[in-house]
Amino acid sequence: MASMPRWRSALSKALSLPENQGQNLYQLATTDSGATAHARTLVHRDILQPAGFPQLPIILTTTDIRTPKVVQLRAHPQAELCWWMAGSSDQFRLLGPVRIVSSPHADPQHAPSLWTSSLAFDKMDAQRFDWEKQRLEVFDNMSAHMKASWCRPPPGSVMESYEDAKKWPQTVPKLGEAETEEDKRNQEQALRNFCTCARGPRGRRLGAARGEAQPED
Repeated sequence: MASMPRWRSALSKALSLPENQGQNLYQLATTDSGATAHARTLVHRDILQPAGFPQLPIILTTTDIRTPKVVQLRAHPQAELCWWMAGSSDQFRLLGPVRIVSSPHADPQHAPSLWTSSLAFDKMDAQRFDWEKQRLEVFDNMSAHMKASWCRPPPGSVMESYEDAKKWPQTVPKLGEAETEEDKRNQEQALRNFCTCARGPRGRRLGAARGEAQPED
């Protein structure tokens, strides 16, 4: 029976350590059409896998469909993730294709979901995994304040004044709990901009403090 990759086992162990509590941020590097690299910090959301295939883990995070990284990933779907665990001095580098799952009601000026193929993604599709249901569940599990962040102007927009931020929605209720018309509009807007990013990577663990690279699987 197939087992999970060594880097996945090491990652699970590192995440379980008390000294790594809250270490849920990592950097994702992409390249644009001019081959210029860009990196940003993302929040880890979950680790998925096709049923019966622990050797095919999928790292899940989220982003805004309006961000430059989405444009870059459409041009070059391969991206590298770097996850530094400060408590245990572990570093994980995960390279692989990225799949973007956007809202079926996203703004027409933004392209639809990026349906990248890989062994892990293809297995999930063959098992009829519901990517849209997963997107909605991830959205609903976030705090009301975090949901509201998808109602803001596109990332990278120029602010004329800090006073502008006072006009932005501060909270967005859970699905099915919007009571006012304003809450409903804000929830719909946030969902149009919210998308999940899944990557089925190959990876390796680097003992950063010791400089010891573990083999890739």
